Amino acid sequence: MEKNIISAKEALKALMDGNKRFISDELTHPRHGGARKQELTGGQAPFAIVLSCSDSRVDPNIAFDQGLGDLFVIRVAGNVAKDKVLGSIEYAVEHLGTKLIFVLGHEKCGAVTASMEPAVFEGHVGAIVEVIKPAVYLARHQDGDDLENAIKNNALMVKEHITDSLPVLNRAIKEKGVEVVSGYYKLETGEVEILDKAPGFVA
Repeated sequence: MEKNIISAKEALKALMDGNKRFISDELTHPRHGGARKQELTGGQAPFAIVLSCSDSRVDPNIAFDQGLGDLFVIRVAGNVAKDKVLGSIEYAVEHLGTKLIFVLGHEKCGAVTASMEPAVFEGHVGAIVEVIKPAVYLARHQDGDDLENAIKNNALMVKEHITDSLPVLNRAIKEKGVEVVSGYYKLETGEVEILDKAPGFVA
């Protein structure tokens, strides 16, 4: 498959244009047919990496109205970025040439809600909760709804964690035109709100 690498700015526009179609119930369901499946047997060249929560109500491919092979999607509760997630992102950046990393938090996130509770969680869930707690602490000192603020803080903190990740991702951001953006998905409307427009981005 011939790679057609687009810039981070172009990738973000493609995502947000797709989200507008989703919001207005004008989905085109692009690149889903037999020809696309055949094309992808030769390799992949996703134009964006999306790190999202595992919540069944949030599907990046549908929310951004994209097709097979368009998005490199990583899903984990609370859209947290630990080693295995960072390694997956590194793979797409280094080996597939993807320029945009999009961290997608969402309204009423259960993982963030759990992180706001005083309970101690058994098993591996506790590890996810501990990663999110700094976002919760910050929300308690902000105006507005604590849960919404914590979810947005978490997405922004994950973006920062990815940006600072050494050596691969930090170098790619500095030298290869890779950008990291964070957003907030609204369950009722399906709208994705950009939390931090990077320089040069117009959503």
